[in-house]
Amino acid sequence: MKKFKDKKTLPKVEEAPLIIDIEFIETEDDHSIANIDTYEEIETTKSINPIHLPKSLATPKGRARIVTVINQKGGVGKTTTVINIAAQLALRGFNILVIDSDSQGNCATGLGVDKSKVKETTRDLILNPETAISARHATAVEKLHIIVGDKNLIGLEQEMLRQLGRERRLLEALNPLLPHYDIIFIDTPPSLGLVTINALVASDGLLIPVQTEYFALEGLALLSGTIREVRNLLNPNLGVDGVLLTMHSSTMLNQQVANEILDNFPELIVKTPIRRNIKLAEAPSHGIPIHLYDPSSTGGQDYQEITTVLARRWGLI
Repeated sequence: MKKFKDKKTLPKVEEAPLIIDIEFIETEDDHSIANIDTYEEIETTKSINPIHLPKSLATPKGRARIVTVINQKGGVGKTTTVINIAAQLALRGFNILVIDSDSQGNCATGLGVDKSKVKETTRDLILNPETAISARHATAVEKLHIIVGDKNLIGLEQEMLRQLGRERRLLEALNPLLPHYDIIFIDTPPSLGLVTINALVASDGLLIPVQTEYFALEGLALLSGTIREVRNLLNPNLGVDGVLLTMHSSTMLNQQVANEILDNFPELIVKTPIRRNIKLAEAPSHGIPIHLYDPSSTGGQDYQEITTVLARRWGLI
């Protein structure tokens, strides 16, 4: 170890190369944001190393499709997406189950369920698969049921560390429910813990909400690596059902990011972006989805169109 003559003086820290600052100027654009095809004339930079997201397979006959809504980046609209797509499908007559695997438990709030009065939660479902039937609760929407997540999920990983097959516990728990639903949605936390791995192992397909901001592709690159590892080790059939553009505005930056995502995933992207809308933020405070709170709002219209596209991909219509 190198010795310094003056022990009170630290050596100088070597300067690291800095990122050259790039100035972004946001301007409102006149192009319609109802369909992303209108962005084609906006120039974007092609990715040197394209991100690979495998396409999912069809749902096996006679059982529900398990769809996990995931992005390891927080604040992109995962829970909002789960609540509103699930509700819209239920309003169209399909039997839907939502499993909240996030310790914040926001799905329950958004669907009018009082978490304080719920006895069996997602934690119980994973630890005790026999509770699959009794852990379900009705919501503000007919034909839409929920298994509630709560703060007790935080310590779940420690309890599962010594259990064999711990990555497949959720899949085992869901088996008795599969014949009774059309779609089972799993809402995930913005982290890659054992609960999220359980969701990925159980899933037939993934929905990836992506906010049309600067770091969007970095989040997708991180998720791409996670999907690759899960496919190699635990669930070879895992694939992506769709990439959703969330919190979208008609600024030049948002449209540039949207067009770059379209260039990378032309077959996976759902071309109706979900526009920024105050009604989407207000609806959960009333315990109902946007389709019951204000279906004519831009958020309500966007989720209706997205649900139609996804229902077609899932073979429901």
